[in-house]
Amino acid sequence: MRRAPIVITATVAGMAVVLNFKAHEPALPAASASAPASTGSAGASGSSSGSSSSPKSSSGTKVVTGDAIATRYGNAQVKVTIAGGRITAVQALQLQGDDPKSVQISGQAEPILQQEALQKQSAAVDAVSGATITSASYEASLQSALDKAGFKAADGSRGTTTVPDVPEHGDHGGFDGGGDGGGVPPGFAPPQG
Repeated sequence: MRRAPIVITATVAGMAVVLNFKAHEPALPAASASAPASTGSAGASGSSSGSSSSPKSSSGTKVVTGDAIATRYGNAQVKVTIAGGRITAVQALQLQGDDPKSVQISGQAEPILQQEALQKQSAAVDAVSGATITSASYEASLQSALDKAGFKAADGSRGTTTVPDVPEHGDHGGFDGGGDGGGVPPGFAPPQG
C-alpha cells in the first residue's frame, strides 16, 4: 500500500505533462527556386492564359512563359524566371494530364526536369526514364521561353524543339504482340502469331 500514493502521484504528474505538451511542427528549410535541389511541383494539370512574357523589371528579372507544346497526352508549358543572367526558377504551368497515368508520369518527372534545368542553366535536359514525351515537351517549352527572353546557355547548349510520337504508357501499345501492332516502332512489321 505504501507504493500506491507514489504511483498515483507519478501517474497524475505524467498525465499533466502529456496534456500540457504542445507539439511544434519541425522547421523545414524554405523552398527556393534558385536552389538546384528544389523539387516543388506546379501540378500536372495546371492551366495558363498563354501570355508570352512579361517585360524586364527594374531589378533585371525577366519572367517569360514558353509556348504550350501539344502532345497526344495533353499540353506542356513552363514559365522561367531569369535574374542576373541565370535561370533562377522554372515552373510548370501545364503538364500532360489527359488521363491518370499521364498525371502520375508528369508529376514524377517534373521535379527532376526542373532541378536539371536549374543545375545545367539550359533547356538541354536529359529525358526522364519512362517520361519521354513529358521530358521532350517540357524541354521544348523551356527552350521557347529562353529564346523569348534572349537567354543563351553558357555552354551553348539548346533544348530540343521537337516531341517524339512514342508511347509513354504501358496501355498505349508496348511490345506485347497484341492487338493492332500499336506498340511496334515505325519500320518494323507487327508480330505475327
